Amino acid sequence: MTATPDTFTGLSDKRITVRLAAVKALGTGDAAGAVPALVAALNDTHPSVRSAAAVALGRLEDTAATAPLTGLLDDEEPEVRMAALAALGRIRDRSAVGAVIRCLKDRDMAVRIGAAEVLGRLGDPRAIRSLTTLSGDTFSEVRDAATAARRKLQRKTGR
Repeated sequence: MTATPDTFTGLSDKRITVRLAAVKALGTGDAAGAVPALVAALNDTHPSVRSAAAVALGRLEDTAATAPLTGLLDDEEPEVRMAALAALGRIRDRSAVGAVIRCLKDRDMAVRIGAAEVLGRLGDPRAIRSLTTLSGDTFSEVRDAATAARRKLQRKTGR
């Protein structure tokens, strides 16, 4: 689907399906104004639209989306926080490291895993100490993700 002027109008439609389609269309191309429109969609009332907007911003890989995406890391819905993390991992803007590190303490196990994986991708050595603290996490999946990310960072930085 290609973005058209109707795509932008679809972002304010009362139907979730139309808003979702508009968000997905904006994330597939280089339509002028797509990033600001998708950033606005991060505030949608429906979590699926917020998640889709985060994914779309990740596809566009524009660092202008970093700050709004880090704001989404406090969303009440784990699926939205996960989508924001995935997008930040694609954008690879190190200015998000501090916000992603805070997600290592998230109440949701999948979010902690996602945060560890993103920190491994971002390649910032500031994350090593925080990843080490997850060695005592209740869930082995979290411990494993943190260990893998920490090792990746140590290889990159020689620490």
